[in-house]
Amino acid sequence: MKKLVAAAIILPVVFFFSSCGSKESKETTATTTVTPAEEEHENENPDMAVLTEEQIKSIGIELGTIENKQLTAALKTNGVLKVPNQNKATVNSIYSGVIKSLLVQPGNFVRRGQTIATVANPEFIQVQSQYLNVNSKIVLAELEVKRQKELNAGNAGALKNLQSAESELRSLHNAKSTLAQQIQLMGINPARLGNGKLISVLPVASPISGVVSNVLVKMGGYVDVTTVVAEIVDNSQLHLDLFVYEKDLPKLKNNQTIHFTVTNNPGKEYDAQIYSLGSSFEGDSKAVSVHAKVKGDKTGLIDGMNVTAVISLANATVPAVPSDAIVTVDGKDYIFMLLDNEPVKPATDTAKHDAAEKHNEHEEGIQFERIPVAKGGSDIGFTEITLLKEIKKDAKIVTKGAFFVSAKMTNTEGHEH
Repeated sequence: MKKLVAAAIILPVVFFFSSCGSKESKETTATTTVTPAEEEHENENPDMAVLTEEQIKSIGIELGTIENKQLTAALKTNGVLKVPNQNKATVNSIYSGVIKSLLVQPGNFVRRGQTIATVANPEFIQVQSQYLNVNSKIVLAELEVKRQKELNAGNAGALKNLQSAESELRSLHNAKSTLAQQIQLMGINPARLGNGKLISVLPVASPISGVVSNVLVKMGGYVDVTTVVAEIVDNSQLHLDLFVYEKDLPKLKNNQTIHFTVTNNPGKEYDAQIYSLGSSFEGDSKAVSVHAKVKGDKTGLIDGMNVTAVISLANATVPAVPSDAIVTVDGKDYIFMLLDNEPVKPATDTAKHDAAEKHNEHEEGIQFERIPVAKGGSDIGFTEITLLKEIKKDAKIVTKGAFFVSAKMTNTEGHEH
């Protein structure tokens, strides 16, 4: 009887605890239910960054592709840009005078023979006047020689007078030739001179075609043969002087390709080709000059600029991107690829809208995917890469502004967490 009473008391207690346990389990299950927004968040790509067009424009992001560059088996050296002396000119006035006009200013392109200034001097008229007087005397001297020949033929004149007349005529012709050359040096055509057509203002012409680098005179200033009126440089024959150490000289030969950048614009690459190897050391150093002709576009290059050059020693090419296109996160290297899909649009339902707010995606954006890479050697602003994830051959990548895309991704992740 006592056993039955005890069993009757225990059964309700067990049922009570069992009921409580079942209720707590249901509550736990209810609290761990995943909402649609959270499920969508868990399925998002952690290597994805979304930027609006306004952000891309303000940051200045630029796109490009993975290029093939000659970065291996190369010799890195320094040098300077030079223009040969035959392609540089200082313009002087052959005759002294006062600057009447200046027709150019620094930066202007001029052609050979083009007038860049004019010089005025009344003394210019004297030479022209002497030339015209000699012409008149020659006419009279020729008549005198003709008359003496007629007299000498009729035995009415002396041979001495004929010889004297001929000598005078030769002297006048020599004087005319001398004066004509002087007038031509003034830039005047002697054949165009006549009475009342004398010129007192002379042109100063450019001896070469090129760009005016400096104008050294002013209006009304006095110049003579020693005064430099302007300086002109022809960059079409711009060449590169590199300084290579003795141990590296056997590696070089004519027609080798050189890639170089200037100090003030390291992002712009230029090409040159070796045409001459030096045969003596530069000063007290053990460096030898190597001369190369600059090829292609020379915009932005000026005589005297310092450059950093890479001389290609082999024709092997490797995939490479601008060094600024690579970002390092937690010891790993990445590039960012533009995705071809449609821009990310704002969520429509309430749950997705709340999730979008958490991701700062209130407006349409453009998607970029972070692609892992392995870095190789770096030269002339480019770095060799090996893709650790396959992408399309013509895929667009971020070549400028990758750091800001990475920072946007990092800030978004920090906000989500």
